[in-house]
Amino acid sequence: MGLRAGRRLRLGDILSPMMPWEQIDSVFLDMDGTLLDLNFDNHFWQEFVPRRYSESRGLPLEEAKRLLEPRFKAMEGRIEWYCLDYWSAALELDVAGLKTEIAGLIAVLPHVTDFLDAARRRGKRLVLVTNAHPKALGIKLEKTCLHEFFDAIVSSHAFGVPKEDDAFWGKLQAVEPFAPARTAMIDDSLPVLRSARRYGIRHLYAIRRPDSRQAPRVVDEFAAVDDLRGLLPRA
Repeated sequence: MGLRAGRRLRLGDILSPMMPWEQIDSVFLDMDGTLLDLNFDNHFWQEFVPRRYSESRGLPLEEAKRLLEPRFKAMEGRIEWYCLDYWSAALELDVAGLKTEIAGLIAVLPHVTDFLDAARRRGKRLVLVTNAHPKALGIKLEKTCLHEFFDAIVSSHAFGVPKEDDAFWGKLQAVEPFAPARTAMIDDSLPVLRSARRYGIRHLYAIRRPDSRQAPRVVDEFAAVDDLRGLLPRA
């Protein structure tokens, strides 16, 4: 059946997002927005932190948001953006403690455990590759117990550069040897996937709906799925 009239052809219409499992040895997975609902982090940084910052400074909430937005924006793509210690010092708040306060909002996205189970049954090496600060990582893994599925867990803070930085992958290779041509990387961040592509990782997949409370994004640049069900092996 042809494409409907007026619909623009997208990369996802040409490249099937189904993973060629027989061509893959290692599966690298992001955490926030890939395994866990990004609603937690979006709410935390966009609403909860500004609210506590406003309370600590005696400012109206909207004024606190106006002051914080450019400070957050300036750190995007840098390791500091993900560093709870950095923001605790910069904002004079216990940011890790604030995350613990609302840890009840941490949620696993649909079909994550189905995917992880399927990968383990097929003998794939599962590696959690995240920009999350170790304190945030600990809070989230304690809440979800997803660490039980993984052969290795790597935080970019161990290397001092985020996954968006091309230097990250060589540092990862040194502690987690992998064949780029036989590795899959699944992430909701397009800058991360671009960096992985430059390193030569062959099987790249984007998550279209990292936040369950937002509509799916249009992703043209990579094969993409709403959630990990789209990458499950056919029975």
